[in-house]
Amino acid sequence: MKAYNIPGYFLLAILSILVVIIAPGCSTTRGLRPNETIVRKLTLKGIDKDFADAAVMYVDKEQQPNNWLNLQFYYLFSKKGKRNIGEAPRLLDSNLVEFSRLQIQKFLQNKGYLKAKVADSILVKKQKAELVFTADQGPLFRIRNFKDSIFDPKVKALYTENRKGFSHVNPGGRFDTDSLAYDRDQFYLVMKRNGYYDFFRQYINYLPDSSYNKSVVDVVMTIDNPADKPAHPIYKINNTLVTITKSNGRTDGKADTIQVDTQFRFVDYSGRFKPHTVTDYIFQKKGEIYDIDKQTLTTSRLSELNVFRNVPSPTYEKLPDSTNRLNTKIDITPLKQMSDRVEAEFLFNQGRYGYNLGNTFTDRNLFKESAILQLKLNWSVLFDSGRAKTDNKGIQNQELKAGLSLIYPRILSPFNFPNLAKFGVPHTTFATSFSLFYQKGLVERKSFVNSITYDFFETYRKQHSITPISIEFSSGTIDPIARQALLDSNRYSYVYLIGRTTFTSGSQYTFQYNANELNSYRNFVYFRGTLDLGGNILNLISKLANTKKDSLGQRTFFGYTFAQYIKTEIDYRLYRSLGGERQFIFRFNPGIGIPYGNSSQLIFEKNFYTGGANDIRAWLPRTLGPGQFNRSIYGNDVTQRSRLKYLDQFGEIKIVANAEYRYKAADNFFGTKLKGAFFIDAGNVWRLHKQVENPNGEFRFNNILQSTAIGVGTGLRFDLSFFIFRLDAAFKFKDPQFSGSDQFVLVKHFGELFKAGDFKKTYQVTNGENYNFMQLNFGIGLPF
Repeated sequence: MKAYNIPGYFLLAILSILVVIIAPGCSTTRGLRPNETIVRKLTLKGIDKDFADAAVMYVDKEQQPNNWLNLQFYYLFSKKGKRNIGEAPRLLDSNLVEFSRLQIQKFLQNKGYLKAKVADSILVKKQKAELVFTADQGPLFRIRNFKDSIFDPKVKALYTENRKGFSHVNPGGRFDTDSLAYDRDQFYLVMKRNGYYDFFRQYINYLPDSSYNKSVVDVVMTIDNPADKPAHPIYKINNTLVTITKSNGRTDGKADTIQVDTQFRFVDYSGRFKPHTVTDYIFQKKGEIYDIDKQTLTTSRLSELNVFRNVPSPTYEKLPDSTNRLNTKIDITPLKQMSDRVEAEFLFNQGRYGYNLGNTFTDRNLFKESAILQLKLNWSVLFDSGRAKTDNKGIQNQELKAGLSLIYPRILSPFNFPNLAKFGVPHTTFATSFSLFYQKGLVERKSFVNSITYDFFETYRKQHSITPISIEFSSGTIDPIARQALLDSNRYSYVYLIGRTTFTSGSQYTFQYNANELNSYRNFVYFRGTLDLGGNILNLISKLANTKKDSLGQRTFFGYTFAQYIKTEIDYRLYRSLGGERQFIFRFNPGIGIPYGNSSQLIFEKNFYTGGANDIRAWLPRTLGPGQFNRSIYGNDVTQRSRLKYLDQFGEIKIVANAEYRYKAADNFFGTKLKGAFFIDAGNVWRLHKQVENPNGEFRFNNILQSTAIGVGTGLRFDLSFFIFRLDAAFKFKDPQFSGSDQFVLVKHFGELFKAGDFKKTYQVTNGENYNFMQLNFGIGLPF
């Protein structure tokens, strides 16, 4: 790959382009005809603060003010509506204003202000209109008495038993038609969960009787019986027909037809599935009463298998006798069996560049078991254009990863487990992976990992992942010249870290909470905690077998040293909705790894590092820390500095915190939804103990603030629905490799943001490389 030099004024050019776009947009009326008026302001008066925001939504959308940026995109790029870009100006329409007034008035009356009246007025100045809606709410009506009139005794008993658990309609409360509708929907679901397949919402009616003088309402709820029937019938499940079409939805040709048991008949036109791959996730069993929750659960779990394109709700047919039984039909269309996905991430920082390319091949239905076979390939490269005037030009390091996994949608074990699919599809994953890491002029490391993992849901929000066995073999080959140079400079720990061969077996456990909410705009907390234990079983076996020790006194297994460690990491996130598609996210991501027993150091792959597009974004990966470590310690040893670049900045402790504000900028920007973000990243990695190779890199509580890095930035997200393309510009604000006030580099040296001055020149002399304030990151998906 060829590296292109990006000028230091690149960001300034981007900002200039934005100014060109923004400057002419100061006028919001420049595209209007003389007789047209644009709605630019909306004011609501006299409305209870609890309902003011909701009342705005009852103003017709075409009479709500445009998003300013959307409007500018329309003026600039749409060619007067010929292109679907931006948002056309919302012009004043008196008919829609009157419609909006009536809608707001009806909304207030539905909220208990039965005498509410709303008036409107329009203020126009220079083709800009302000709409003012003024409400006279009147008294709030409350419920005085509530009664029910239910003719079916079984239904009445069911209502009485469940009412306290869902009802929002109670004496003394606000008379609110939304609450009446909520109660109707909730009891409708209660009936549907208890066998009442034929029950409809229309059977439930509310009869309010209001006294205008006393501002009270008496409410009577009635539930009618079906016409010509003395009671509502309760239905039970009978037989189930499962039909799988071809991927194109057709049902022609020969089908695999199997009578599975007394309930299930299986017809497969695709010829790709065994019956139990579907029937295991059908929760309505023969002889059970009809339950809408089990119907929904069946549809959800079959969809989550990720092998079907279309899983509609089951349909039911009543038997033509008086037994009140239902035959079920489930028609499913499978996805194409093979798929391929490409992912890419690109970042650059003046003379330094990097990219990450990934490809995932998927076979969705191996062995006709809905088992998913995935082959993942990933290639990461970091390289330098040589602008630092050192012998450091070209690729600095690269890593190739290949992984093969076989994922079964069930727990495979010699033990009998109950069906764990109530809250999510469980999985058993057999995985093997290979990693090859190359650092220019220093080392080549290979790593093989094989594991078995079980994933299952305890509840809708709680997910567990258990890896009972993970076997890892890693080895490193150091360039002979580099090895001798490291030994001559007393950096033996680096030789041991990157050059040793280890054999390790371990176990991991991961707990996740609220992972299913990550794509929503609700208020929630996300938590992910991992625990990784390695080497304990091998340590026990080696002691019992009294295996040989190496020159450092560490026991071996099959002739190789094995690692013994404990490592844990936490990812805590707080998501807060700010209305619409605006969101604030706070993330706290600490971790620690501790070698013990047979190990004095963590193996290379188990250490932490920071920087990159999803971490502390103002730094490239592996270029921050540990602690206040400064690479100027290499002095004039340019070769050593170059060899250890991206390898000497790691730690056994990591603490990272991120705060990000996300917002929607435009609904339609050349076919995408344009979103933006402002963010602050803070944190670092630290060594567990003092190390000669990393002076000032150890973790100390009294030095945590001084050794914490801070980056700030902004970004754009281009939302294409099926994926998000992301561009982030991050700036170093506080750099812990310096001391005192010199750490606040963006403030102290702001004048050198786009040009070289005394600070950058001094840094180039002492550290042998350019200092870059800004980091641009391109990627797919959100950072967290």
